[in-house]
Amino acid sequence: MNAIPEPQSPEQQSPQDRSPQHQDARREVDRWLGNYSEDHRHPTNVTIHWICVPLIVWSAIAALWVLPVPSWLGRSGFWAGAAMFFAMAFYMRLSRPLGFGMLTMFVILGLITEGLLRVLGPGNLLWLAIGVFVIAWIAQFIGHHIEGRRPAFLTDLVYLLIGPAWITAKIMRKLGVAY
Repeated sequence: MNAIPEPQSPEQQSPQDRSPQHQDARREVDRWLGNYSEDHRHPTNVTIHWICVPLIVWSAIAALWVLPVPSWLGRSGFWAGAAMFFAMAFYMRLSRPLGFGMLTMFVILGLITEGLLRVLGPGNLLWLAIGVFVIAWIAQFIGHHIEGRRPAFLTDLVYLLIGPAWITAKIMRKLGVAY
């Protein structure tokens, strides 16, 4: 009869045994999304996140969209495009399908922002973005108060990028698209 070995204390484990990859066999994207899900279980908080996370992403894009751009560098939206590019690099490293899902979200939000810029002008768009940003974050904190857990980004700022991916991954799952 084989005896089951006793678990080792952290001091007895090799550095390889203590690595996050060794302790959690899930893919990195699944670890991030799974950990994020742990802080977002209450239905009210989940609903608030479904509404407010896209609004926060849009408001950040819109605020960056109206930042002045030197004419030799490009046009309005350049800084938002640069931020989306770097975010996309992060998402593509986690999962190509999820990265393309986020690209779709960025394109939609960028088109909305460009349309609003043409209607409202840069000053009014900026004020709208600030207002949406503040209201959406207040709602997020209310959701976390209801949940009884603090926002994930307070433990690791990377969760500010994981929130939008969490929403996109849920949409992809509903559509039957693996990420």
